[in-house]
Amino acid sequence: MQICVYLGSREGKDPRFVEATEALGAAIAARGWGLVYGGARNGLMGRLANACLAGGGEVIGVMPEHLVQREVSHQHLTRLIRVDSMHERKAAMAAHADAFIALPGGIGTLEELFEIWTWRYLDLHDKPLGVLNAADFYTPLLTFLDTTVEYGFLDPGTRRTLIADTNIEPLLDRLAQSQQR
Repeated sequence: MQICVYLGSREGKDPRFVEATEALGAAIAARGWGLVYGGARNGLMGRLANACLAGGGEVIGVMPEHLVQREVSHQHLTRLIRVDSMHERKAAMAAHADAFIALPGGIGTLEELFEIWTWRYLDLHDKPLGVLNAADFYTPLLTFLDTTVEYGFLDPGTRRTLIADTNIEPLLDRLAQSQQR
């Protein structure tokens, strides 16, 4: 199974973000799964890739050429896929993935999470997706999403397709179970 992870190119201010990121990378490798991510060497992105590689996992990075030229790409991945644009990056990441996880990150992470969730809603894929709610980072967002259900802007069934957990192993188990359906 290939897990696409969306996450920050910064480490954030809470050390629990780094701890959760490295633990997720190690857990993906320990299961014999592969990682697909944005290909950067910095921030949580680099920490995730390094942890997965250290555990013997396969890591595929996908990065637009303009970022490769700025020397932000990780140089020790199993494979680095170079693309022309951010749109191609997201499409390539999705094509190589069997499931998706969002870790803490900024606007790019949120945009990727919502786009892949929208693609699922539109039946462009049926792959499971979730958030690892490290240090309760996503709790306000999850509460807001529940509010959108209350107010009738989000269908409860669609809301349930976004799996959330604070613990890695149960999240990975739930994604694997959903992927097998």
